[in-house]
Amino acid sequence: MDDQTSGQAGTAHSHVFLGEGHAQAERRSWAVIWLCGATMAVEIAGGLAFNSIALVADGLHMSTHAGALLLAALAYRYARRHADDPRFCFGTGKLGDLAGFTSAVVLAMIALLIGYEAAVRLIWPLPIRFGEAIPIACLGLLVNLASVWLLGGHHGHAHDHDEHAHHDHAPHAASGRTGRDNNMRAAIVHVLADALVSVLVIAGLLLARQFGWVWVDPLVGLVGACVIASWSAGLIRDTGAILLDMSADETTEAAIRRAIEADGDRLHDLHVWRLGPGHLGAIVAVTTSQARGPEYYRSLLGRFGELSHVTVEVWQ
Repeated sequence: MDDQTSGQAGTAHSHVFLGEGHAQAERRSWAVIWLCGATMAVEIAGGLAFNSIALVADGLHMSTHAGALLLAALAYRYARRHADDPRFCFGTGKLGDLAGFTSAVVLAMIALLIGYEAAVRLIWPLPIRFGEAIPIACLGLLVNLASVWLLGGHHGHAHDHDEHAHHDHAPHAASGRTGRDNNMRAAIVHVLADALVSVLVIAGLLLARQFGWVWVDPLVGLVGACVIASWSAGLIRDTGAILLDMSADETTEAAIRRAIEADGDRLHDLHVWRLGPGHLGAIVAVTTSQARGPEYYRSLLGRFGELSHVTVEVWQ
């Protein structure tokens, strides 16, 4: 059998597999870090000046999200600066997924801490200083809503119902899991989680103050912890799958198989994995009885715009 491999030998080709909005996402991350950092400094300074431990605690809580966003921003910067580093065989496109996975683990730990504290407060309730707690929760909500807006969360957060949006008639549109920036997704989930907790806390505090239902405050904390844990689990699942090179898109794989086998050839090995946001790599092994070389099959796959690095092996 004749074994031919197309590895683009002798032709320089790019291994830069960063997302389309990489630079913009990096700038947005730094903007939110400055916002969270300034709020954190004001809250801690104000708490120390006015002897408010609640204000100091909220400032320290804000620092955890500033840290998570700093991780995202540094990942963007490192991936950009080392995009052409030959030590990275398939570029630095997955660095954002690594940062997203790390942020998701931190988010899971935060959910556990919130859940533990809420459970303790349900068993041993403490008196609540409503005059300080409600304004602080409102301030936290405003900062987090501003952070979501700065990060572009209204259009940057991919939703699960888009995951299978690939169609044969629109192969160039990288969507769903293929195009999703998990680094930005993790950053947005962090501030959304904090905003959700702020909303629940405000509602719980108002009910507790109005009706004396002190138990509502830790109860909404438990609800918030469960929601945050669910978001964290989704992030860990998606980013972990990418880091382990699990199959990136079953719909794209099926479309590739149809394109290769449409003229009687047999596709006996196919691997498709994600290289970065909007970029897929593929290894294709074809058995054919025709006098066709690798370039023929590369041309067939040219309509799949998200395939950024393709290796073709032909057996005759």
